Amino acid sequence: MSRQVFREYDIRGVADRDLTDELVNAIGRGLARMLRPARGGGSGPRIAVARDCRLSGPRLFEALLHGLVVGGADVMDVGVGPTPMLYFSVHQLDADGGVMITGSHNPGEDNGFKIMRGKASFFGDDLQALASLVESGPLIGDARGSIQTVPMLDAYVERLRTAVQLNDVELKVVVDAGNGSAGPAGVKALRSFGLSLVPLFCTMDGTFPNHHPDPTVPENLETLIETVKREKADVGIAWDGDGDRLGVVDSDGEIVWGDRLLALFARDLLRARPGSTVIGEVKCSQAMFDDIARHGGRPIMWKTGHSLIKAKMKIEQALLAGEMSGHFFFADRYYGYDDAIYAALRLLEILARERRSLGELLSDLPRGHATPEIRVSCPDAFKFQVVDRVRDAMRGMGELSDIDGARVRFSDGAWALVRASNTGPVIVLRFEAPSESRLREIRGQIETLLEKTRAELEGGAER
Repeated sequence: MSRQVFREYDIRGVADRDLTDELVNAIGRGLARMLRPARGGGSGPRIAVARDCRLSGPRLFEALLHGLVVGGADVMDVGVGPTPMLYFSVHQLDADGGVMITGSHNPGEDNGFKIMRGKASFFGDDLQALASLVESGPLIGDARGSIQTVPMLDAYVERLRTAVQLNDVELKVVVDAGNGSAGPAGVKALRSFGLSLVPLFCTMDGTFPNHHPDPTVPENLETLIETVKREKADVGIAWDGDGDRLGVVDSDGEIVWGDRLLALFARDLLRARPGSTVIGEVKCSQAMFDDIARHGGRPIMWKTGHSLIKAKMKIEQALLAGEMSGHFFFADRYYGYDDAIYAALRLLEILARERRSLGELLSDLPRGHATPEIRVSCPDAFKFQVVDRVRDAMRGMGELSDIDGARVRFSDGAWALVRASNTGPVIVLRFEAPSESRLREIRGQIETLLEKTRAELEGGAER
């Protein structure tokens, strides 16, 4: 077993190489032990399980269920769909936990598990404890568990339908699901409001034949942009492979990144709930944090990662949070988990009520000069070491935050971020500056530092 598949907030790897039947079976047995309810009485945990449409999903599903049942869990198979459907199922069925089999936005050969303990995330130390339990040997429950089929897709869509006010609106919306698992549920939810819908790649296909299902990569939005312009649509919506990341294109075909969307959602929230706490992660622009404060909110910068954000929301009693990657978390009128279909509906609700374009609504939010997320390949084995050394070298450049990696703010307001991804062999960079020339300057400085540090560590590893 490679412990590297047990990441900070999920389990993830190349399905046919890293996630063997034996390992997945052992993970199921371990979860049956760890998710036992506090109510006692000798009963096993009730665990909801769902999967996305990846080709490796059925194999992993069977191996996981066997392990869960042998471990004594009563399994509720809630079906194939997006990750937020699994989250909803755990809430609706009052389960002791949940497991979503998904590779999320990763390449098609990847897969993994997002896990819930009760209605909270199962991450960090929990995942490491699970890894240790798996390594310790076979686990068998006191009594064999059971499997029950409980389809939840229709109930999930109905909950979405009642969650927003979108009746009698005239909006033309292009939707690109990237052939991921959000397509059928998302299209059904949006169509229930009578919207004029132009669907793209909304049929599930685990080979992802049209483009990779990650809306944070501009190339993956090219067809959406072209279709929005051609159809003269009001907005374009994109979802990632498992429906917890939202991408947006405005009526001019311009990508609206996650921090600007979070600012818009925060403005809408703060009109109804002044003084509310809003959490953004370290990749978000300073302009967004300033805008939240200017509109009467309490902005908090926090670590990247859906599990980490959700845990922080509970601590801070935040009603809204978001990430550059398109994860949005609404505890206002919803459950507080990241649901890209629900976030899309909240956006459409704003557009319908305001009767102005997305570009107009955000025209007063300062843009500055910024890069999107820049992803630099770096082996999992030493990506965190690279970031640690770069952070040490960045000390003295400006005001340094080490909440998540290293984010330095220079005296002129420019800032640079370097952090290791928790979901793949990648180091993520982002830069923002008052001018294009200054942006190039700080980007060149940090990228040179990063490349030098990586080369040193890579050379040491080879020796």
